Amino acid sequence: MKTALELVAAAKTRIREVALDDADLAIRHADVVLDVREADEYAAGHIPGALAISRGMMEFTMSSKPEFATPDLNIVLYCKTGGRAALAALALLDMGYRNVQSIAGGFDGWRDAGKAVTVPTLPAVE
Repeated sequence: MKTALELVAAAKTRIREVALDDADLAIRHADVVLDVREADEYAAGHIPGALAISRGMMEFTMSSKPEFATPDLNIVLYCKTGGRAALAALALLDMGYRNVQSIAGGFDGWRDAGKAVTVPTLPAVE
């Protein structure tokens, strides 16, 4: 039986990972940036412009929305550190998407490098 880390390592041999130093450029050229973390992680801070689609719902969301129906979409995705994003990238490739990249180091690497982070603000409650 394979462990989660073994599955991630195997996925990383089949996907394209973009280095953190090159992630800004990849994002600028992306049609969509997907944050595949859970909703609470996204709400605590995310890469500006990223859409929240949790890893558990990604295949269902991508296959049910007409805006994601093009296999040539340029997709960049990330998670916390890179594991879920690697598995998600592999799933997207298996679904037929051709231009998929995962950000090495994930959101933690992005944030720790001092790159822009969006933190949604809640309206004031009176």
